[in-house]
This record gives sequence, structure tokens and C-alpha cells, in this order.
Amino acid sequence: MTHTTVDSPVGPLTLVATDGVLSGLYMTDQRYRPEDSSFGPADPTPFGDVIAQLEEYFAGRRTSFELELDLLGTPFQRTVWRALCSIPYGETVSYGELAARLGRPTAARAVGMANGRNPIGIIVPCHRVVGSTGDLTGYGGGIDRKRQLLEFETATLAAVG
Repeated sequence: MTHTTVDSPVGPLTLVATDGVLSGLYMTDQRYRPEDSSFGPADPTPFGDVIAQLEEYFAGRRTSFELELDLLGTPFQRTVWRALCSIPYGETVSYGELAARLGRPTAARAVGMANGRNPIGIIVPCHRVVGSTGDLTGYGGGIDRKRQLLEFETATLAAVG
């Protein structure tokens, strides 16, 4: 494993690679963030494409990511994380809607738990999942960051549209 840290509009992001493939994107004070000592040595080498695509995203020029990801989790978690990638830029779905999309309409809580353990924030857009009433609930990076990301995406779409 190797890691690097990059600045972003939502604060420093720690990028982690396993065998050269992105396996983590963590924000400061993120819930379930592994210990920094587990990230391996600092080495920006494997992160060129990740950094470039994040810069494009935050500049409003990218609405989806095209990166190889190493999603480390249970089979159910990986299923939820892959489903997150199908939520369109600037849109939201509820935990219940996401559970229904997965064919598990009674699993909203389990979807929420998996969502909270997403190891690759922003790129795997867990910030696009909201409560059943549209309220911003449960974001590992903090509700303020979730709001900031959603407002950014909405404003970017409005500027383009």
C-alpha cells in the first residue's frame, strides 16, 4: 500500500492505493477512517489519474470518474458501492430507493451501514444518498461536507444547463 494527500475544496483528501490501484479516499475526521499508519509509505506515483480526475471534478468539468478501483469490503458492501456509482451527478436517492434498486427493499438500514463504510468517498458518490424525506443524513465525512458536495454538483449542473 502507498498513499498521498491532496488538497481539495472539502479539505485534505488522503488517497490510498493497493498494488497501484485506488483503494481509499479519506477525508480528515472521517468516520471509519483507518489508522494513517496502515496506508503505507507516502508515494504520489500511482495517483496521477486520480488527482487529475479529482481536479476536473472540483473544477466542474467532470461528472463521473473513469478509474480502476479496489473496493475492499464484504460482497454486500461492494454491491452497494457499485450501485452508488450509478447515481447520476447532481441527483440524490434515498437509502430505501437504493435498497429497492438492489432488489432488497427492506434493507435500507443495511444499505445505510454499507454506505457509511464506503472507502472511496466522492469517487464512489455516497454523498448522493439521503434520508427518505430528502434530509441530509449520515455521511462519514460529515453533514457539512455532504451538503457542500451536493450544492456544488447542483450549482455546476445549473451553470451548464
